[in-house]
Amino acid sequence: MDWFSERVLKNGWEKLMSEELWMNITIASVKITIILIASWLAVRLGKKFIKKVFLMRMRSPLDHSERRQTTISRLLQSVISYVVYFSAIIAILSILEIKIAGLLAGAGIVGLAIGFGAQSLVKDVITGFFIIFEDQFGVGDYIKINSAEGTVVEIGLRTTKINGSTGEQFIIPNGSIGDVVNYSVNNSKIYIDLQMTTDANFERAEAIIKKYLDTLPEIHKELVAVPVFLGVQNVKGTEVTIRIAAETLPQQQYGVARTIRRDVTKLFEENNIPMAHPKMMFYGMNGNEEGRNE
Repeated sequence: MDWFSERVLKNGWEKLMSEELWMNITIASVKITIILIASWLAVRLGKKFIKKVFLMRMRSPLDHSERRQTTISRLLQSVISYVVYFSAIIAILSILEIKIAGLLAGAGIVGLAIGFGAQSLVKDVITGFFIIFEDQFGVGDYIKINSAEGTVVEIGLRTTKINGSTGEQFIIPNGSIGDVVNYSVNNSKIYIDLQMTTDANFERAEAIIKKYLDTLPEIHKELVAVPVFLGVQNVKGTEVTIRIAAETLPQQQYGVARTIRRDVTKLFEENNIPMAHPKMMFYGMNGNEEGRNE
């Protein structure tokens, strides 16, 4: 080993063992530890504070949407985490004497270059923010976006995921969302049509149906009001179409409609009220027609 190498090693060893170096390392370590602990506490306390504020808002007598309050609360908690930890990283870099200004300038140039090529991404994020903030729809809502229809399973700042009725999943960039139809905001209404024969006792059938409908709200809590018997809607040949209207909580109308159809059909059978059935005509060899229900 030559003289120069020995000199370099000696100087390096002296610097490594110097009291000033280890003092600086100790001070920097303490500062970084304090920053990390303070950041963790700030995030934890901030999230608890936001959660408590929104919990008080939901318990207030004012009409606040629980789903919207929960969504905004989680969004603010995420923002607090990002802001606090980003500030902590900047502070730690300053302690390590890393030039932040140069890094920020470089990041700004890179960000500007990426921004020109990622305008659609920025549009997706901005649109997603307003979807969440304005509570246009939420997780669990049944909606229709463009050609996609189903239940919302996830809303992000960039994409929205919808599960279709047959198992397919639609992943839609928020920036491409146009018209939205939300079926879960207002109460659902449904019209139930049933067919009777023209020779049936209509007054008796109406009385039986109205008596039955009056009992439904106690049995089916999803009903908003007593279903209404609207009467005859159409007469075609030997068939008379009668209609019942019902209003339920959002997306609960299908089960109620099936129950009403089943029960009314059973009541008609028990009270000998004939319902219309498709009829197939057969012609005998003598030209006489014979009817048979199918």
